[in-house]
Amino acid sequence: MTMPSKPARGHLLVLLCTSVPAFMLQLDANIVSVSLPAIARSLDASFAGIEWVVTAYMLSFASLLLPAGALADRFGRKRLLVAGLAVFTLASLLCGSAPNLSVLVAGRALQGAGAAMQLSASLAALSHAVHGEARARAFAFWGSVIGIGMASGPVVGGLITQYLGWEWAFYVNLPIGAALIVLAAKVIENSKDPGAVRLDLPGVLCFGTGLFLATFALIEGNHRGWADPWIDGGLTGALLFLAAFVLVELRQDRPMVSLAYFRSPSYLGVNVAQLAFSGGILTMLTFVPILLQSGLGHGPGTAGLMMLPMVLPLFLVPRLVNRHLIIRYSGRAILTLGLASVSVGLLAFAAVVRLRAYEPMVPGMLLIGSGSGLLNSETTKIGMSLIPRERGGMASGIAGTMRFMGISLGLAALGAVLYGRVASMIAGAMPDLDAGERLRLIGEITAGDLSRAGTPALAELAHASFAGGYQALFLASLGFMLVATFVTWRLVSATDTPPVVALASASNRKVLA
Repeated sequence: MTMPSKPARGHLLVLLCTSVPAFMLQLDANIVSVSLPAIARSLDASFAGIEWVVTAYMLSFASLLLPAGALADRFGRKRLLVAGLAVFTLASLLCGSAPNLSVLVAGRALQGAGAAMQLSASLAALSHAVHGEARARAFAFWGSVIGIGMASGPVVGGLITQYLGWEWAFYVNLPIGAALIVLAAKVIENSKDPGAVRLDLPGVLCFGTGLFLATFALIEGNHRGWADPWIDGGLTGALLFLAAFVLVELRQDRPMVSLAYFRSPSYLGVNVAQLAFSGGILTMLTFVPILLQSGLGHGPGTAGLMMLPMVLPLFLVPRLVNRHLIIRYSGRAILTLGLASVSVGLLAFAAVVRLRAYEPMVPGMLLIGSGSGLLNSETTKIGMSLIPRERGGMASGIAGTMRFMGISLGLAALGAVLYGRVASMIAGAMPDLDAGERLRLIGEITAGDLSRAGTPALAELAHASFAGGYQALFLASLGFMLVATFVTWRLVSATDTPPVVALASASNRKVLA
């Protein structure tokens, strides 16, 4: 029995309870992205410092999504959703009242833990509540709600930062979180996986530690130096812990991640698309606002409005996909088209960023936003459709982990590209500059603080190297996206990801048989 085309009030409330938490997460991430320059000035933070404001959240989020999915399957999706909302809301209060960067980063890590709990639980609850043809509509709704969060985040964040202060980028979560806790407690069914009897603690520890060490090494490598023993040790430790995670999961009777699913080329390809979408695209929602404010000299409110060509398609395109594309084209075609569109957009961005003008960037923004709209809900929907419903917590954990692990590693890797290019341009232009002064100047430029340059010549160098760094960043992201486009096209099967009409017809034939 499928959900009717116009869902009843109960179905609508379930959709809201499972979609609005994701809206909160995206709204918060994008509000904070626009607020980063203000946070850096207010708390006197370096580029590495403001990277951790984003990365602590994403790293905690990505590290805990898989165990959160296992907890949702074991103890119930409703319980974990309510608990996650409570943790996220209290952590938002801590972030808004943070007196220094250390407290803010700690609060962001706690926010990430709450976010992991609520996202895993909400996706698993949604997957349990709807199935068949209704699942496509439900996930399209979920993608549209996320798109609203992405679209409104830069605008709301810019206005809040400019007129109320960056603290209110966190305080805005308090009333939304409180309302969702009450609603979820009333309307969500506490479903669980009857086969889940215990938590895979060795897997949790190996995966979380490996991901943390990898991200730490990528972020700190530019500042400590890539030959630093801590960086070498971090990268080596990351490889060892992630290898141990694979071995642990292969030995478990009921693993946190059943690696057998990754033997399916289609499932592997969908996760490549998810990783590329987050690492190569969602990271731009952090980098581009800094470019518009620091590189082009606009205020937070104006920069937020300037992001609209990129973020509005994230809201509008999923509606187009749901109405016209998923009934005509396979998931493989939609994913490949989305990745290709983003690749062209990144190329357009890289071609004009050194002009340091907004208007030439608009076509690239539109292409990136349109491609992102194609990918936003489809990557998650297709991935979860390839895994049985009773493992919904695991499926949602994998989908969320790929998304937010991609953001964490993407921010770190692209930040390293930005830092390296700025350092190269400064060293080439000022070879005799004192090493300590050079590091200070590079740190200020990569953090977006271009105002301290003393002479006109130094100010021009700062702006030129900042733009050059962003050009290298866009080109690096483009290379990653091109590889992901090819891999997704080769791995994902049109037969495994048929149009919704074909899928519904197959389901009906099974019922009649």
